[in-house]
Amino acid sequence: MTLILHGFQFSVYTRIVKVILAEKAATYQYTEVNPFAADMPLSYLDLHPFRRVPCLKHDGFILFETSAISRYINSLFPDPDFVLQDGKALARMEQVLSIIDSYFYPHLVRQVFSHGYFLKQFNEAADPEELAAGLAAAPSILNSLEKIADEGLILNGASSTLADLHLGPMMDYFMMTDEGKKMLKEYPALSGWWDNEQKRPSLIESRPEFPQS
Repeated sequence: MTLILHGFQFSVYTRIVKVILAEKAATYQYTEVNPFAADMPLSYLDLHPFRRVPCLKHDGFILFETSAISRYINSLFPDPDFVLQDGKALARMEQVLSIIDSYFYPHLVRQVFSHGYFLKQFNEAADPEELAAGLAAAPSILNSLEKIADEGLILNGASSTLADLHLGPMMDYFMMTDEGKKMLKEYPALSGWWDNEQKRPSLIESRPEFPQS
């Protein structure tokens, strides 16, 4: 069995897949693909026609979209299982995955992290209006996750689901900003989850190195 992960080192979605593969102790090959490069190999478009990352190739089976990849890896390597069978817990997991993709990533990663940290590391101009828009959206997003963490079905520090493994890399990027560090303190249950989650070896080992501005 040959697993090949195509991804971009700074992509939070690529990192999610790396975290899950590490949690499964899976052996795989990694190929770096810059989705922003003008000279992207045409051969990659045969794997991912939308010019994004990540993409997983398992022998002759090609799969893109992170949520699909994470579920496939979870089924391919059944131990440990990151999809709980309890109906309510499973529903919460799906809810968190949707919150991450629909709200957390666009606002707290693409806006807050990108314009509050990432672009500065490459000496590129950040847009303060983008940063402000992301911060304005943050309370609703964090409050929704706070309620779920406080409920305790998932994001509880006792069990791990795909929700933890998807949210961890996203939160890590958000927490690289001063604004993120300050805001999270206002959400005790989510802060407690993050205090535990940030120690996960797979999260630490998958963190990319950023150039210093």
